[in-house]
Amino acid sequence: MQRTISQFFIDDIAKFKQQLLCWSQQFETAIFLDSNNYQQQYTSFDAVIAVDEFTSIKTDFHNAFGKLQEYQTTTKDYIFGYISYDVKNDNEQLSSNNFDGLDFADLFFFQPQKIIFIEGNIVEFQYLKMVDNEMENDFAKIQQSNNYEIQQSTTDIKIKLRTHKDEYQEKVAAILQHIHRGDIYEANFCQEFYAENTEINPLKVYQDLNNISEPPFAVFLKINHHYLLSASPERYIRKEGNKIISQPIKGTAKRLKSKFDDEKIASDLAKDAKERSENVMIVDLVRNDLSKSAIKGSVKVEELCKVYSFKQVHQMISTVVCEIDEKITPIQVLKDTFPMGSMTGAPKVSAMKIIEKYENTRRGLYSGAVGYFTPNGNFDFNVVIRSILYNQEKKYVSYSVGSAITAKSNPEKEYEECLLKAKAMKFVLSK
Repeated sequence: MQRTISQFFIDDIAKFKQQLLCWSQQFETAIFLDSNNYQQQYTSFDAVIAVDEFTSIKTDFHNAFGKLQEYQTTTKDYIFGYISYDVKNDNEQLSSNNFDGLDFADLFFFQPQKIIFIEGNIVEFQYLKMVDNEMENDFAKIQQSNNYEIQQSTTDIKIKLRTHKDEYQEKVAAILQHIHRGDIYEANFCQEFYAENTEINPLKVYQDLNNISEPPFAVFLKINHHYLLSASPERYIRKEGNKIISQPIKGTAKRLKSKFDDEKIASDLAKDAKERSENVMIVDLVRNDLSKSAIKGSVKVEELCKVYSFKQVHQMISTVVCEIDEKITPIQVLKDTFPMGSMTGAPKVSAMKIIEKYENTRRGLYSGAVGYFTPNGNFDFNVVIRSILYNQEKKYVSYSVGSAITAKSNPEKEYEECLLKAKAMKFVLSK
């Protein structure tokens, strides 16, 4: 579908991003993706906002990828949205019967009437022809949004644990028994923190979360009364022409104030045998997943267990790539690799069955993926972690965290890792 394109030069991009977010709140559907200028090899733009759906698809997990295939190929335009973790139920004939307090659809994508890309100091408006006469007026309105006052949350937020510490450690011990029996090698076991009867200002919470984390795959997503406020550091998968890139994260260490101590803990993470073994297991899983779609012999590990530093934590990241035949559809690549190995375990299906048994909450959008397709079939998706989910209608706030359980895991240390990952979300909700 044809779009009208106009470009503008902006002096203060940081300010313009805030204005964009404020302007976007008038729409029922809006998504903002921000790399926070994080230096990375694979990228298409610094940030993008898409609003005001022209067409959309919302479905449960039944034949979700088939429906997405039809929608993506028919639309032949930019589409933005998400695939929830529970689409695994269609992919692998599994089930999810745990408690769900959020009620997000299993899959949602929309074709926006208005898209605004940011690259350096250039802002590019891409509007559908039917609304392109609103472009200049919107640009003026966005620039007038700078006096917008974002209100704090009006209620005290009381965070509860869905799984208390003793129960968590018992469950980890049970998962370790599965590992020792040889049922699985690794499982990503997650737990939920939540608040009921709670009202928050989603935009304020997102801005606070993004400011203290500054991750490369940040997301603000609004779909009517459903919100995702994400400070994700992890890419799930990207398509550039015939090249596929996946960048799983496994291995976490906290940042320290002293430069010497901080550099040492990052160096220690790079050498940590347990953390490296976790990462390598998932790299092997990703290689196997990619091989389903890849041209034979093209799957390669570009980077293994490299430590990257973010504001809150150091992370161990690997980069796995492959080439695909032109006959392979974008949706087939996603179907072959979903859910991502870093949030499941190995072997993947056995791990998913076991974590479903021991987790107390249905994951939903958490540990799913948010991203976009371009008109020519390229795509880029993050992993929904370090994120707050909010159902405004039900006044329900949730964030989940997890860690990889392997034969060398210590339940106490795994719990501490979860608390470290939850730190930013807890902080912004308790401000």
